[in-house]
Amino acid sequence: FKYEAKAVSAVNHPGIITIHEISDIEDKLFIATEFIDGVTLREKIESNELGLFEAVKIAEQIADALAVAHEANIVHRDVKPENIMIRRDGFAKILDFGLAKPIFENSNDGDAETIQIVQTQPGLVMGSVRYMSPEQARGKETNGRTDIWSLGVVLYEMLTGENPFEGETISDSLAAVIHKEPPKLKEFPEHLAAIVEK
Repeated sequence: FKYEAKAVSAVNHPGIITIHEISDIEDKLFIATEFIDGVTLREKIESNELGLFEAVKIAEQIADALAVAHEANIVHRDVKPENIMIRRDGFAKILDFGLAKPIFENSNDGDAETIQIVQTQPGLVMGSVRYMSPEQARGKETNGRTDIWSLGVVLYEMLTGENPFEGETISDSLAAVIHKEPPKLKEFPEHLAAIVEK
Protein backbone atom coordinates (compact mmCIF):
# COMPACT_ATOMS: atom_id res chain seq x y z
CA PHE A 1 0.00 0.00 0.00
CA LYS A 2 2.75 2.44 0.97
CA TYR A 3 4.77 1.32 -2.01
CA GLU A 4 1.96 2.28 -4.40
CA ALA A 5 1.87 5.79 -2.95
CA LYS A 6 5.65 6.14 -3.10
CA ALA A 7 5.76 4.92 -6.70
CA VAL A 8 3.11 7.43 -7.79
CA SER A 9 4.73 10.24 -5.80
CA ALA A 10 8.02 9.62 -7.63
CA VAL A 11 6.39 10.55 -10.94
CA ASN A 12 5.13 14.06 -11.71
CA HIS A 13 2.86 14.07 -14.75
CA PRO A 14 -0.69 15.39 -15.35
CA GLY A 15 -1.66 11.97 -16.76
CA ILE A 16 -0.79 10.18 -13.50
CA ILE A 17 -2.99 10.46 -10.42
CA THR A 18 -1.66 12.90 -7.81
CA ILE A 19 -1.05 11.70 -4.25
CA HIS A 20 -1.75 14.37 -1.63
CA GLU A 21 -1.08 12.42 1.55
CA ILE A 22 0.03 9.01 2.85
CA SER A 23 -0.84 8.43 6.49
CA ASP A 24 -2.52 6.17 9.01
CA ILE A 25 -5.18 6.70 11.64
CA GLU A 26 -5.61 4.11 14.38
CA ASP A 27 -3.40 1.62 12.50
CA LYS A 28 -5.39 2.04 9.28
CA LEU A 29 -3.35 3.19 6.29
CA PHE A 30 -4.83 5.53 3.72
CA ILE A 31 -3.81 7.41 0.59
CA ALA A 32 -5.49 10.73 -0.16
CA THR A 33 -5.49 11.41 -3.92
CA GLU A 34 -6.91 14.02 -6.20
CA PHE A 35 -10.58 13.63 -7.10
CA ILE A 36 -11.07 12.70 -10.74
CA ASP A 37 -14.45 13.75 -12.08
CA GLY A 38 -15.07 11.22 -14.82
CA VAL A 39 -15.46 7.53 -15.64
CA THR A 40 -13.12 4.60 -16.11
CA LEU A 41 -12.01 3.69 -19.59
CA ARG A 42 -13.82 0.38 -19.05
CA GLU A 43 -17.10 2.27 -18.69
CA LYS A 44 -16.38 4.24 -21.88
CA ILE A 45 -15.62 1.05 -23.83
CA GLU A 46 -18.73 -0.72 -22.57
CA SER A 47 -20.97 2.24 -23.43
CA ASN A 48 -19.68 2.20 -27.04
CA GLU A 49 -18.90 5.93 -26.79
CA LEU A 50 -15.41 5.78 -28.25
CA GLY A 51 -14.71 6.82 -31.80
CA LEU A 52 -11.42 6.32 -33.63
CA PHE A 53 -10.12 9.84 -32.93
CA GLU A 54 -10.93 9.71 -29.20
CA ALA A 55 -9.40 6.23 -28.80
CA VAL A 56 -6.14 7.35 -30.42
CA LYS A 57 -6.13 10.56 -28.34
CA ILE A 58 -6.53 8.56 -25.10
CA ALA A 59 -3.81 6.11 -26.13
CA GLU A 60 -1.49 9.04 -26.90
CA GLN A 61 -2.05 10.57 -23.47
CA ILE A 62 -1.47 7.26 -21.69
CA ALA A 63 1.67 6.59 -23.75
CA ASP A 64 3.04 10.02 -22.78
CA ALA A 65 2.36 9.42 -19.07
CA LEU A 66 3.93 5.94 -19.21
CA ALA A 67 7.00 7.36 -20.95
CA VAL A 68 7.51 9.75 -18.02
CA ALA A 69 7.01 6.90 -15.51
CA HIS A 70 9.59 4.83 -17.40
CA GLU A 71 12.03 7.75 -17.35
CA ALA A 72 11.59 7.73 -13.56
CA ASN A 73 12.40 3.98 -13.66
CA ILE A 74 8.86 2.91 -12.76
CA VAL A 75 7.02 0.17 -14.67
CA HIS A 76 3.26 0.11 -13.96
CA ARG A 77 2.72 -3.60 -14.84
CA ASP A 78 -1.10 -3.41 -14.70
CA VAL A 79 -2.22 -1.08 -17.49
CA LYS A 80 -5.87 -1.90 -18.26
CA PRO A 81 -9.15 0.00 -18.82
CA GLU A 82 -10.08 -0.24 -15.13
CA ASN A 83 -6.87 1.59 -14.18
CA ILE A 84 -7.44 4.51 -16.55
CA MET A 85 -9.95 7.25 -15.87
CA ILE A 86 -11.23 9.74 -18.41
CA ARG A 87 -12.16 13.11 -16.98
CA ARG A 88 -15.25 14.90 -18.27
CA ASP A 89 -12.98 17.15 -20.35
CA GLY A 90 -11.50 14.08 -22.09
CA PHE A 91 -8.19 14.04 -20.22
CA ALA A 92 -6.87 10.55 -19.34
CA LYS A 93 -5.34 9.63 -15.96
CA ILE A 94 -3.49 6.45 -14.97
CA LEU A 95 -4.44 5.02 -11.56
CA ASP A 96 -3.38 2.13 -9.33
CA PHE A 97 0.37 1.74 -9.15
CA GLY A 98 -0.01 -1.17 -6.71
CA LEU A 99 2.02 -3.52 -8.94
CA ALA A 100 4.51 -0.87 -10.04
CA LYS A 101 8.15 -1.91 -10.00
CA PRO A 102 11.40 -0.01 -10.34
CA ILE A 103 13.30 -0.97 -13.50
CA PHE A 104 16.60 -0.82 -11.61
CA GLU A 105 17.76 -3.09 -8.81
CA ASN A 106 20.76 -1.05 -7.65
CA SER A 107 21.41 2.64 -8.03
CA ASN A 108 23.86 5.22 -6.73
CA ASP A 109 21.10 7.82 -6.91
CA GLY A 110 20.26 8.98 -3.39
CA ASP A 111 16.61 9.51 -4.35
CA ALA A 112 16.31 5.84 -5.30
CA GLU A 113 16.34 4.94 -1.61
CA THR A 114 12.88 6.45 -1.20
CA ILE A 115 11.47 3.82 -3.57
CA GLN A 116 10.99 0.39 -2.05
CA ILE A 117 12.01 -2.47 -4.34
CA VAL A 118 9.21 -4.96 -4.95
CA GLN A 119 10.68 -8.40 -4.39
CA THR A 120 8.91 -10.84 -6.70
CA GLN A 121 9.92 -14.46 -6.99
CA PRO A 122 11.03 -15.81 -10.38
CA GLY A 123 8.03 -17.40 -12.06
CA LEU A 124 5.51 -15.35 -10.07
CA VAL A 125 2.80 -13.94 -12.33
CA MET A 126 1.38 -10.54 -11.29
CA GLY A 127 -1.09 -8.39 -13.18
CA SER A 128 -4.32 -8.71 -15.14
CA VAL A 129 -4.07 -11.75 -17.40
CA ARG A 130 -5.68 -10.40 -20.59
CA TYR A 131 -3.42 -7.31 -20.61
CA MET A 132 -0.11 -8.98 -19.71
CA SER A 133 2.86 -9.05 -22.00
CA PRO A 134 4.12 -12.54 -22.89
CA GLU A 135 7.15 -12.18 -20.59
CA GLN A 136 4.89 -11.09 -17.73
CA ALA A 137 2.57 -14.06 -18.39
CA ARG A 138 5.60 -16.36 -18.20
CA GLY A 139 6.70 -14.85 -14.88
CA LYS A 140 9.88 -13.40 -16.39
CA GLU A 141 11.56 -10.03 -15.78
CA THR A 142 9.56 -7.02 -16.96
CA ASN A 143 10.51 -3.54 -18.15
CA GLY A 144 8.86 -0.59 -19.88
CA ARG A 145 7.97 -2.72 -22.91
CA THR A 146 5.51 -4.58 -20.68
CA ASP A 147 3.44 -1.39 -20.29
CA ILE A 148 3.68 -0.66 -24.02
CA TRP A 149 2.30 -4.13 -24.81
CA SER A 150 -0.56 -3.61 -22.34
CA LEU A 151 -1.35 -0.22 -23.85
CA GLY A 152 -1.51 -1.89 -27.29
CA VAL A 153 -4.06 -4.37 -25.91
CA VAL A 154 -6.06 -1.49 -24.40
CA LEU A 155 -6.00 0.38 -27.73
CA TYR A 156 -7.14 -2.77 -29.57
CA GLU A 157 -10.04 -3.06 -27.11
CA MET A 158 -10.94 0.63 -27.49
CA LEU A 159 -11.11 0.19 -31.26
CA THR A 160 -12.96 -3.15 -31.39
CA GLY A 161 -14.79 -3.43 -28.07
CA GLU A 162 -13.16 -6.85 -27.61
CA ASN A 163 -10.03 -8.06 -25.87
CA PRO A 164 -7.75 -9.94 -28.30
CA PHE A 165 -6.76 -12.48 -25.63
CA GLU A 166 -10.16 -13.37 -24.19
CA GLY A 167 -10.42 -16.95 -22.96
CA GLU A 168 -13.00 -19.03 -21.13
CA THR A 169 -10.60 -19.49 -18.22
CA ILE A 170 -7.55 -17.71 -16.83
CA SER A 171 -5.38 -20.51 -18.25
CA ASP A 172 -6.93 -20.02 -21.70
CA SER A 173 -6.21 -16.29 -21.58
CA LEU A 174 -2.61 -16.88 -20.45
CA ALA A 175 -2.10 -19.36 -23.28
CA ALA A 176 -3.59 -16.87 -25.76
CA VAL A 177 -1.23 -14.09 -24.60
CA ILE A 178 1.79 -16.36 -25.03
CA HIS A 179 0.83 -18.24 -28.22
CA LYS A 180 -2.05 -16.57 -30.08
CA GLU A 181 -1.95 -13.81 -32.71
CA PRO A 182 -4.87 -11.39 -32.21
CA PRO A 183 -7.39 -10.99 -35.06
CA LYS A 184 -6.35 -8.39 -37.65
CA LEU A 185 -7.91 -4.92 -37.55
CA LYS A 186 -9.38 -4.86 -41.05
CA GLU A 187 -11.79 -1.97 -40.49
CA PHE A 188 -9.15 0.60 -39.55
CA PRO A 189 -6.50 2.58 -41.45
CA GLU A 190 -3.52 0.41 -42.31
CA HIS A 191 -0.98 2.53 -40.41
CA LEU A 192 -3.09 2.42 -37.21
CA ALA A 193 -3.68 -1.33 -37.50
CA ALA A 194 0.07 -1.84 -37.94
CA ILE A 195 0.78 0.05 -34.69
CA VAL A 196 -1.78 -1.92 -32.68
CA GLU A 197 -0.77 -5.27 -34.14
CA LYS A 198 2.93 -4.79 -33.30
